Amino acid sequence: MTKPNAPSPARRVLIVVQNLPVPFDRRVWLEATSLARAGYGVSVICPKMRGYNAAYEELEGVAIHRYRLPFSGESKLSFVAEFLWCFVATALLSARIALGRGFDVLQVCNPPEIYWPLAAFWRLLGKRFIFDHHDLSPEMYAVKFGGGGGIGRALLWLERMTFRQADLVITTNESHKRIAVRRGGKRPEDVYVVRSGPSLDRFALYPPDPSWRRGKKFLLVYLGEICAQDGVDHLARAVKILAETFNFRDFHAVFVGGGPHQPAIKAYAREIGVADYCTFTGRVSDEQLCRILSSADIAIDPDPKNEWSDQSTMNKMIEYMFFGLPIVCYDLTEARVSAGDAALYVEANKEVALAQGVLRLIGDPERRAQMRDYGMARLRTQLAWEFSVPPLLAAYDKAFASHRPSPVVAEGSGATRAAE
Repeated sequence: MTKPNAPSPARRVLIVVQNLPVPFDRRVWLEATSLARAGYGVSVICPKMRGYNAAYEELEGVAIHRYRLPFSGESKLSFVAEFLWCFVATALLSARIALGRGFDVLQVCNPPEIYWPLAAFWRLLGKRFIFDHHDLSPEMYAVKFGGGGGIGRALLWLERMTFRQADLVITTNESHKRIAVRRGGKRPEDVYVVRSGPSLDRFALYPPDPSWRRGKKFLLVYLGEICAQDGVDHLARAVKILAETFNFRDFHAVFVGGGPHQPAIKAYAREIGVADYCTFTGRVSDEQLCRILSSADIAIDPDPKNEWSDQSTMNKMIEYMFFGLPIVCYDLTEARVSAGDAALYVEANKEVALAQGVLRLIGDPERRAQMRDYGMARLRTQLAWEFSVPPLLAAYDKAFASHRPSPVVAEGSGATRAAE
């Protein structure tokens, strides 16, 4: 194992992510490993989580620094406490890395948008700041908690301050880029669209495993971390409509993924009487994920239409396409951009429309085959992560082209350690 203060390449990057640890956060891990393969010295700061408990480890050339997270925000007040804890832990670890391995560019991934003061401090010392704009925090807050109010206005202010500090922005789609330009005041040429998508060498197709069908003819699948805003309750109700309203029972649905809302959705399926039609796997390994998706017939994205979802790229859509799964989803702007003809788009926010879409595809095997071929080809020729690497590297080339050398600090000079 390389020590945290080992010498690193001339181009050094520090990535900060709070939402998930790496390598569990797939987008951030693909960014980090792509930069490392391109010759960058890459460090990452992230929280610990079950299965990712090492305070420091090096994987695939990426130095990972994790801090302990003593609590997880569920209420508004606990979110504030969590953010403050993460900010302090991240600031201390960034100082430790600066005094050891070093970094020239700081990349901060949202949510949340609380790290702009840290970015401002490091910019004073000559670092460049790239804002990795993953999500629309103000819109997500409105979906989860309703309305804007004081916290909504505060989130807009934090977002604006983050954009203001950023030398460059990388973001996930054109809808997000328009927000960076319109709401964030960035120049279009300083915003790079780096779409999220699976790496072609991460997934693999397997022979279908009939055991997932639980004796039924058709297998439906949902993939993703289950949060309150993801609309998985819509899918549970669509399952009930299939079985009870349309009297179609020859199917089973597998819900793949964990997340804070997963226990509630599992209980909800029992409450409305569809537990026998549903399997909740929790988090699974990549291999098991691939085996489940290789066994499915139809994939569902139940994200309801709102200001957040309509402008967001859902990773699950693109991952479904790797496996050639025809998709049923609500009619969302960025869903159409991602999936094209690989999806059947139904009237937004109506569970009966989701159920009808499933029945329509079950009754049309020729269309399912066409959607399968289209989706697999689109993923492999346009949407896989490999096609996002050039704009990512272009953004970093621009950052380093305008890099201002920072003062040299001797290694081993008593760097502050964060609580690990």
